[in-house]
Amino acid sequence: MPDTSFAFDHVHLVARDPPATAAWYVDKLGGTIVRSLEVKGAPQIYVSFGGFIVIVRGQRPAESAQDKPGLQWGVDHFGVRVKGDFDGFCEGLRKRGVTFSLDPTDFNPTTRIAFINAPDGVSVELLNRKDQL
Repeated sequence: MPDTSFAFDHVHLVARDPPATAAWYVDKLGGTIVRSLEVKGAPQIYVSFGGFIVIVRGQRPAESAQDKPGLQWGVDHFGVRVKGDFDGFCEGLRKRGVTFSLDPTDFNPTTRIAFINAPDGVSVELLNRKDQL
């Protein structure tokens, strides 16, 4: 293998209403919109979380996005690490109207997780790793 390295860059989402979806990631999870433009005939909004970007784009001309029927092959969810008061953070999300598909629970002795429902059928895992505070 060549002498290379790689690092995580972004998650790319297709949204029914890109501005509303980007606003959800800002309002509910504390992201910041750092760029908004049109790419190939559709809005594309970049929401930064410091260490990674969520790109939210709309349906492009000649595309036909479909609703997700449930579990599918391919990417199932993306996970974000929450440092500090995990249960308090989750409770704050709940107060802001975020719905959970899995309430906070101990996954193993060192990891506490929860899953939240984001717009357009996206599932986001929240993780608190006690061994990586």
